[in-house]
Amino acid sequence: MIARIRPHRFSGTVRVPASKSHTIRRLLIAALGEGVSRIDYPLDSLDTRSCAAACRALGAAVIEHRAVDPLCPNPPDAAGESLVRWEVRGGAEHALAGGPVLVDVGNSGTTLFLALAAAALGTDPVRFDGDGQIRRRSAAPLLKALAALGIHTESEGGCAPITVRGPWKGGRVSVECPTSQYLSALLIAAPLAPRGTLTELEVPLLNERPYVEMTLAYLDAQAVPCERADDFSWFRIPGGAVYRPQNGPVPGDFSSAAFPAAAAAVSGGSLTLLGLENDDTQGDKAFFRVLEQMGCVVRREASPSVLRVERHGPLRGGEFDLNATPDMLPACAVLAAFARGDTALVNAAHARIKETDRIAVMAAELGKLGVKVTELPDGLVIHGAGGIGGGAIDSRGDHRVAMAFAAAALGAEGPVEIDGAQCAAVTYPGFLELLEADRI
Repeated sequence: MIARIRPHRFSGTVRVPASKSHTIRRLLIAALGEGVSRIDYPLDSLDTRSCAAACRALGAAVIEHRAVDPLCPNPPDAAGESLVRWEVRGGAEHALAGGPVLVDVGNSGTTLFLALAAAALGTDPVRFDGDGQIRRRSAAPLLKALAALGIHTESEGGCAPITVRGPWKGGRVSVECPTSQYLSALLIAAPLAPRGTLTELEVPLLNERPYVEMTLAYLDAQAVPCERADDFSWFRIPGGAVYRPQNGPVPGDFSSAAFPAAAAAVSGGSLTLLGLENDDTQGDKAFFRVLEQMGCVVRREASPSVLRVERHGPLRGGEFDLNATPDMLPACAVLAAFARGDTALVNAAHARIKETDRIAVMAAELGKLGVKVTELPDGLVIHGAGGIGGGAIDSRGDHRVAMAFAAAALGAEGPVEIDGAQCAAVTYPGFLELLEADRI
């Protein structure tokens, strides 16, 4: 599908969808635990539905509750009802001995990596597959670590389709983590290994540290023993833990909030964002510091769930280290195109191993709209001239690329057409409608 977006000022109030990272972690931990967990206001997107399907395939019950609820950030269906809760009855860990099992993760890399390690707790084979992008995303470092822990693995060059089969025997392994999801996967699964098992992880390389902090916050909330170095260079996790039921709403997603915020910034609008908790562990809340440094006004209200974004003057360039937050690169790149002067986005080589090589893709597609970009091994330098032209770009099926250019279109000199724009629904259903996009 091609979306055509015409320039206009973007202002108003937006209730931010729930965090994908939180939703997927809550689903998996609830599925692997005991009892019934209630996940209120989860993100209803293609990726989170892939995770729910994976949990069901592994043996948990995931029951959907829909209702008419004006506070729910999920888009309503034709009857006006939205997904307001997933009720998860744990049991995946115990059902893993009933394989073989086939798990289709769709486009969800987070589901693939985290569920791979969870499935390795069982003794029968579990086979994972997904779409074309998933089949190009390597899990090789994670599979190598799992093999060293006694798990049998089969794959085609570290990519899906992948089969894993336990049992988890424990031991000491070294795992490089260009994506934090490898480490989060091991941290979630290791406590559920058999009692008497000890898993020790050496981590010589770790990107995206805030996402590991999020995972550890869940383990701490479960009172799971997990020794760790302050710099996260090693972890020691005994087996025999049990995950207890967890209830409550999912926080809003700072990663998704970056895109309407960018739309307001490039179009000169004034935006109020609801549902964001300023003290949350999400690393992508750093995007709002980038907005401030580039000349926007960001106000955090007394209520922790309200942020206001405005731009009154020109945007200015700068240098930003995105090692902890590589998912911000597309939004930062289009924002930089509207600045005057150079903006360097650096220390984010791992942005090349996401759904696409986001460094190369953003450089190529910005060029189609008249923006001069220098591609670096670990990032981009955008030579901003205060705006972008209209034209046509290809999202390459990457949801963050699609949303970044959709936001940029609101401040462009003419309409922007985005091929493959429907992929925005991977994490932000309703985003194109929010920007009044035409489907052609």
